[in-house]
Amino acid sequence: MSAIWHPFTQHGLNEPIPLVDRADGAALYTRDGRRVIDAVSSWWVTTHGHNHPRIVAAICDQAQRLDQVIFAGWTHAPAEAVAQGLRALMPAELTRVFFSDSGSTAVEVALKMALGYHAHTETGRTGILVMEHSYHGDTIGTMSVGARGVFNAAYDPLLFDVGTIPFPTGDGVATLEALERACKAVRPAAFIAEPLVLGAGGMLFYPPAVLRRMAEICRAHDVLFIADEVMTGWGRTGTLLACEQAGVVPDILCLAKGLTGGSMPLAVTMATEPIYAAHCSTDRAKTFFHSSSFTANPIACAAAAANLEIWRDEPVLSRIATLAVRQAAMVERLARLPGVANARTCGTIAAIDVVVRDGGYLSTLGPRLLALFRENDVLLRPLGNTIYVMPPYCLDEADHARIEAVIGLALSAVL
Repeated sequence: MSAIWHPFTQHGLNEPIPLVDRADGAALYTRDGRRVIDAVSSWWVTTHGHNHPRIVAAICDQAQRLDQVIFAGWTHAPAEAVAQGLRALMPAELTRVFFSDSGSTAVEVALKMALGYHAHTETGRTGILVMEHSYHGDTIGTMSVGARGVFNAAYDPLLFDVGTIPFPTGDGVATLEALERACKAVRPAAFIAEPLVLGAGGMLFYPPAVLRRMAEICRAHDVLFIADEVMTGWGRTGTLLACEQAGVVPDILCLAKGLTGGSMPLAVTMATEPIYAAHCSTDRAKTFFHSSSFTANPIACAAAAANLEIWRDEPVLSRIATLAVRQAAMVERLARLPGVANARTCGTIAAIDVVVRDGGYLSTLGPRLLALFRENDVLLRPLGNTIYVMPPYCLDEADHARIEAVIGLALSAVL
C-alpha cells in the first residue's frame, strides 16, 4: 500500500490511482500499458504538450550547469532570461518580476505587494475585495480571498475577512454597482479577480466588457487591480492573457502553470513601477519580506526561458485558434445531448453542466463520471456536475474526437 496522501483525494473511497510512467504530447502512459488522453492538461499546466523537446533539452542542459542557488542577493542567467522575456511579452507597464513557485504563492505575493504598497505610502488602506465563487489557491491568504465553502470550511478560524462582490451575470450591472459601492465605502487596498473565467468555481465565464469596467472602477478609486491569470494565462482563453481581450493592464499580474509549459513548478508576480518603488528604499524595514528556498530555481527558470522562446518562435496562437474552433464545434454537438445545460467555450476551454438534483462540487455525479472517464482512458476531472475540457494545444483531431465520444458515453451511462 502506498504511503502517499494525494491532493484533493478522499482516500476513504478507495478509488483506483493509476501509476503513470511517461508522457508525450497529449497522452499519458500508465504502468499497466494504457494510453490516456490528457484532456485537462494535467491540472491546467501543460500547454504545448508533455515533454516538449525544446523544454526538455533546456532542463537537461541547465541541470548540468547550475541546479540551485540562493536568490536573496544573488542571480543567474536563466532567471535574467525569464525576466527579460516576460518584459518583452507582457504589458510594458508591468516592469518588475518577482519569482515564486506556484499559483498560490504568486497570489500570496500579490496580496503582500498590495498591502505593502499601501503601508509604505501611508494611505491607510488594508481591505481586499474579491469576487463571488472565486478560487485563488490553498494557502491561508489565498483561501481567504477565495469563496468560502467545502474547500476551506475546516480552516475558517485562520482566514481573514474580505469584501465580496457578486459574480457577473447578464450585463454585469449588479456586479459593477456593487464594486463601485464597495470601493467608495470600504476604500480597499486591492481587488483580485480571475479574468474572464472562474476555474475551480465551476468554469464560470463573464464578458470582457465587464472585466474592463471593473478595472476602470478600481483605477477611479485608487484600488489596486490584481489579475490572477494563473489558469487563464498562456493562451487558455484564446489570447496570451485574458486581460488582453478587455484591454486591461492590471497593477499586479499573477502567472504560473503554463509559465514553464507545464514542465516544472515556477510562478511569477509582475508589478508596476509604483508598487516596486514603494518598497525600494534605504530603509530596510520597507524590504519586501517574501521568499522560499527554491525561489527562481535555475532549472525551472531554464524551462520557462525555453517556453518563452517557443512563444516567440512558433505559431502558438495559431494552434490555440485551431483548438478553440474544434472546442466550440464539440460543445455545440454536446449541447444537443439530453441532460446537458449551459454549454460554453472561452478560447481553448470548453464546459458543460449535467442537469442533476445534487449539483455542486460534492455532487455524487462527479465520482461516477470520473470513474467512467478513467475506465475509458481519458483524463477528465469534473467539477461536481460540470464537465470541462482544457487540453494541451497539440491535441490532434483523433484524440479530440475520442474525448467527445467518451463524454457522450459517460452521459448516457449516468443519465
